Amino acid sequence: MTSLSPEQTPTIDFDATYARTRAPVMRAIEGRVLGCDYGGSSWTARDEADAMVTTLGLAPGMRLLDIGAGVGWPGIYISDTSGCDVTLVDMAEVGLRIAAERIATDDLTERCRAVLCDCTALPFKSDRFDAVWHSDVLCCLPDKAAVLRECRRIIQPGGHMVFAVVSVTAGLGTDDHARAVASGTPFVEAEASYPDLLRATGWTLEEDLDQTDAYIATCRRQIEADTASRTDLRALLGDKAYDERLAKWHGYLGALTDGLLCRHRFTARPAA
Repeated sequence: MTSLSPEQTPTIDFDATYARTRAPVMRAIEGRVLGCDYGGSSWTARDEADAMVTTLGLAPGMRLLDIGAGVGWPGIYISDTSGCDVTLVDMAEVGLRIAAERIATDDLTERCRAVLCDCTALPFKSDRFDAVWHSDVLCCLPDKAAVLRECRRIIQPGGHMVFAVVSVTAGLGTDDHARAVASGTPFVEAEASYPDLLRATGWTLEEDLDQTDAYIATCRRQIEADTASRTDLRALLGDKAYDERLAKWHGYLGALTDGLLCRHRFTARPAA
């Protein structure tokens, strides 16, 4: 495992986070919002995971790298539905332990494995994978270019990468830009546009799909589910944490609907 520098290390108590996300009320909310029950904190809905399988053309024998895999959603599901081999990578050991349990439960140990590592320095040989997937990972990390360069190094010629990411809308005024940054993830602001970052790190952009409306619908489902489960959530999180959680989602939704944040899904292939 490659060690992380202080500025790369997120200040997250992963043990506590995953203990909460696996609680029955959180699993029920996850099913209602995303259509899965892995006990994770992904923003990927089931229909997006299915679309990704089609876009990447995944099939038995193909090798997929799922970066920032957490507890294994949707990587394990993708392996189960497509038959491809999946390597899950994350820097949170507790999440990968949960993923390993799910792999065993779903009888997928021959096709899935979990690796603890820093995604800016992947411990794999070059040209190792047929496809790469990551969802809402780059907006949670400071060095986005380093991740994209590593993805370019480990993918085979002719392979494809698909990733979804939340970003600040281009061309905002000072106040709107500040609100977008404050409403988003800790590293939602990028040093350049994602098409430019892809070109600079050795990729050719093939498709740029605006997924903002679909993500707005996800946020609304999240707020509805959290509100409907307020009693159980308050018992699990405490009143203050519940109120902060709901306020965060409302702030996020407001920034999306006001056009300050957006979510896109990019498909890219290695540049010649």
